[in-house]
Amino acid sequence: MSESNLPQPDSAVTASAMGRALHALTTLLPALGEGSHQLSLSAERTDGLELSADLDVSAEPGAWRVDQSAEEYLRFFVLLTFSLEGTTVRDASLGALTADAGTRVHGWNVQDGWLHPIAPAELQMVATAFPTDDASPYTVGDALVLPPPHADE
Repeated sequence: MSESNLPQPDSAVTASAMGRALHALTTLLPALGEGSHQLSLSAERTDGLELSADLDVSAEPGAWRVDQSAEEYLRFFVLLTFSLEGTTVRDASLGALTADAGTRVHGWNVQDGWLHPIAPAELQMVATAFPTDDASPYTVGDALVLPPPHADE
């Protein structure tokens, strides 16, 4: 197996991206509200390799729970971190599928080190990748605007 020619990100830059990834999750999950959420992250590395990671989360008032193994959570968190860091990832997007009284879909693109909402028309095209059943059709709406962390975080 050949060595990757990906650039090596600076450790301070990576630490900053880890803080943004943690902030993104702690901002996103309460904003999505109660219910079962499937987060799907897709990224294209600068060498063209496409990666993805999913995270299933349950949210109830004042608490949320990851419904997967620690390894799966870590894979998702690392991919989110490097997507936000940007040195080794060229393109990334995050989708959230929420099952409650219907199925809601929201999405964000990674730009300039943060998650920016995907417009509903664009998201409608992306949402076709999620499985659905006739009993619970999708509702595609405006993605939530997630406040970025302060510059000193």
